[in-house]
Amino acid sequence: MEGEPDPGRIARLVFGTPDWRRRQPAEQVLDLGGHWQALHYLITGDPWDGRQPESDVVCGGRLLTEDGAAELGLDVIFLAPDRVKPAADHLAGTPFGAIAERYDPAAMAAAEVQDAARLDGRTRDRVLKPAYEDLSRFFAKAAADGQAVFKVMTQS
Repeated sequence: MEGEPDPGRIARLVFGTPDWRRRQPAEQVLDLGGHWQALHYLITGDPWDGRQPESDVVCGGRLLTEDGAAELGLDVIFLAPDRVKPAADHLAGTPFGAIAERYDPAAMAAAEVQDAARLDGRTRDRVLKPAYEDLSRFFAKAAADGQAVFKVMTQS
């Protein structure tokens, strides 16, 4: 895939087989599980949108599977390298404590954040903080290497 310019073709090549996770080096895969939308909400203050570059961290990018989700069985979002770097810089300059004040399970549930009704007082520091730190490292590495980021929405 080195040198392949079409992100849609890359998505089909990488994610088009059932064992795609096992074929990827561990450091190139970050699984946010069911907490992806809670993280997006903490980062942006919105369940789906927000300003760039913070909105690019979880939900932002170009949806590659508008017509192909049935083909791959998942949605794939592509974030180009020129958008990865600003997102990485935003994460590096925003410690978790700066977004933790948005953690309000009732407000998140009212905003229809996935599974917010199941969040408790410990989830913020035990689950979301380490996930945010993992995201920060993941984006920092991708930015340092000049890489794009492909985001996949699928059942585990």
